[in-house]
Amino acid sequence: MISRILGLLTLTTGAAAQTFPVKPIRIIAPFTAGGPVDITARILAQKMNESWGQQIIVENRAGASGTIGTDLVAKAAADGYTALLSSSAHVIVPNILPKMPYDALRDFAPVSVVMSSPLLLVVTPTLPVNTAKEFIALAKARPGELSFASAGAGSSTHLTSELLKSVTATKMVHVPYKGQSQAITDVISGQVPFMFNTLPAVVEFIKARRLRAIAITAEKRAAQLPDVPTFAEHGYKEMITGSWYAAWLPAKTPETIINRWSSEIVRIVNLPDVRSRILDLGGEPVANTPAQFDAFQKAETARWAKIVRESGAKAE
Repeated sequence: MISRILGLLTLTTGAAAQTFPVKPIRIIAPFTAGGPVDITARILAQKMNESWGQQIIVENRAGASGTIGTDLVAKAAADGYTALLSSSAHVIVPNILPKMPYDALRDFAPVSVVMSSPLLLVVTPTLPVNTAKEFIALAKARPGELSFASAGAGSSTHLTSELLKSVTATKMVHVPYKGQSQAITDVISGQVPFMFNTLPAVVEFIKARRLRAIAITAEKRAAQLPDVPTFAEHGYKEMITGSWYAAWLPAKTPETIINRWSSEIVRIVNLPDVRSRILDLGGEPVANTPAQFDAFQKAETARWAKIVRESGAKAE
């Protein structure tokens, strides 16, 4: 009798996956509209709507470093109709908040990383350095004197500088801002000597020579700035990093539905117009499998937990 029931459940799950989706889908973006998480979610939503024939709704549920919207997905039905589109903050934030309403790994099923976005080390034009080696030499010669701006404590713009401090054994002082606009302005003016930021945020200032780009945290040079070397070229392979944007479903979502989502994301990311859009945004298309993503997010969790622990970073 039990085996018959299990057999019926298996058939029901398989049939549901084959017909999925049969109703509108919500993609929860746990940050404000207009940011990279929101943009990535809407790129997917548009293409999914075209191919799946169902309305794909992007809901911005910002607040509490992304945990408000993320918690909605953690507690949603595990049927594939509510998904999370978030960033690397998903595995970083649990290390800087004293209490979390969910477990970032246990309560979610990884689907796929959509894209990654390396960061540029940019300095005020008056700082007497032109290469990563010159910058690090200056930091070593002036321990505790150089300060760096960030978009906020625990942000990728903050923790990438903390990673640089760890990799190079240098001492530099964090100056957190509430968002990146004022941070960039103060680096341009020389109030703060340097910061890390995404390519789209600073590329026009670099071209206008209001900021100087020293190095990028990517595996290869950016097409938009081919003269800017990578940290790896200078021997700092540990500095291959950046923000990334990915999709998750609630834990216990059937594997067949997870794979349906994953294969759709892979298809979308490999569309020529989508790849072009991602590159224009300063990103790199990824589209990996759930297993690859799971291994990656666990490695990223361990990596950033160490950096947060060493730096003592706390949420604002």
